Amino acid sequence: MDKRIAVVTGGGTGIGAACCIALGKAGFKVGVHYNKSKESAEKVASMISDAFLIQGDVSTIEGIDNIYNVLKNEHGGQIDVLVNNAGIALDNPIFSATPEEFQKTIDLNMRGTWYAIKKIARLMIRKKSGRIINISSVVGSVANPAQSIYGMTKAAIDNLTKVAALELATYNILVNSVAPGFIQTDMTNKIPEEFQKNIMQKIPLGRMGTPEEIGEVVQFLATSGSYITGSILHVNGGMYG
Repeated sequence: MDKRIAVVTGGGTGIGAACCIALGKAGFKVGVHYNKSKESAEKVASMISDAFLIQGDVSTIEGIDNIYNVLKNEHGGQIDVLVNNAGIALDNPIFSATPEEFQKTIDLNMRGTWYAIKKIARLMIRKKSGRIINISSVVGSVANPAQSIYGMTKAAIDNLTKVAALELATYNILVNSVAPGFIQTDMTNKIPEEFQKNIMQKIPLGRMGTPEEIGEVVQFLATSGSYITGSILHVNGGMYG
């Protein structure tokens, strides 16, 4: 198959959608993954010259197995770039957070990313090439009130990135994380205005980033940077790293 294939989990909204569009512009055939937001995913796919939809709950083993099966059975087992973007943030102080919130976040953010690499990298190993890009977060490196669960999952993703980079290097598979700062999405729009003002004071550039600015970095890692692996690329307006 001549055309490179990229799959973005959670590709129907926010940062995931921007990544899909950026990869489409770079010439990839893009698999726009979604769980429940089919209409949004269809809209994103319509903006890309060559795209297909994949449905599945990546917080479950079955959901990721479905992505693998679609690639294997419908696209010749080809995947060149995997962007692990799907995730949730259920903000709550430690003493208010529930075990159910903990488990739901762990299942999607941590186990979902780990199992997606474990399962889908097999297709890359067969051809001894590929790129895996994990979307983590600045709060994986700095503390943020009410985000103990979310922060620990993102810190875990950054460590997973480093381990996977070591284990997959022999197959010419590059593994990196992109760690966004505060990006203007539906998730950050829910942050109370007073807290948003406090955030702005910590960002040297004085503004939130855009999903498109994350998409640019993902596109770079998908197409260039052939000597970059095991790295955490911070995209946060200067607030960290």
